[in-house]
Amino acid sequence: MTTRRLALFDLDHTLLPLDSDYQWADFLARTGRAGDPAEARRRNDDLMERYNRGELTAEQAAEFMLGLLAAHSPVELAAWHEEFMRDVIRPSLTVQAVDVVRGHLAAGDLCALVTATNSFVTAPIARAFGVQHLIATDPEYRDGRYTGRIEGTPSFREGKVVRVNQWLAGMGLALGDFAESYFYSDSVNDVPLLEAVTRPIAANPSPGLREIAQARGWQVIDLFDHLEDAKS
Repeated sequence: MTTRRLALFDLDHTLLPLDSDYQWADFLARTGRAGDPAEARRRNDDLMERYNRGELTAEQAAEFMLGLLAAHSPVELAAWHEEFMRDVIRPSLTVQAVDVVRGHLAAGDLCALVTATNSFVTAPIARAFGVQHLIATDPEYRDGRYTGRIEGTPSFREGKVVRVNQWLAGMGLALGDFAESYFYSDSVNDVPLLEAVTRPIAANPSPGLREIAQARGWQVIDLFDHLEDAKS
């Protein structure tokens, strides 16, 4: 047992008032980097709607989202991601969300972002929040390019619990070793990890998660006045 606390954060619609996966695909479509723009946007919207209905698997999302990575060279992708951070992500960082993260960092808590969105999209966002540790869905990388497939366990639903446990085990730790463990999330898809920590916090929760949180006595916080895209 350690006196240190653990603080885990979902990203999309939790720390950001948008879905970074959806916005990345939309950014590529708008800038003509995702094939036919209308078709790319149609597929992106369809994936978001299916995700919101709980009908989407990580593998189904990867077919489109990771396919966008496989279609381009890492050099091109890195340059485009700098544009994406400048034009989409950084303007969406809010004082309220940054302060929540900084509060835990200042307290010396072990902090990590835990997101279903792939690590290529989210690693620079984690750095923007000052969070060293990132648990994300990992895109497979072979021979200097992304393959369009997932590497390992997707960080999605129960997979988030698996990945958090793997990450902690790599440091010789377990969830039960912490004096307190926090997880902030907006989505019903994250109920498995919310149930695994001692301090579940529903942040900007979807209607479904808000109902669950109120029934179970979980803390509810609202960091944003509005969301930039469809609610998860």
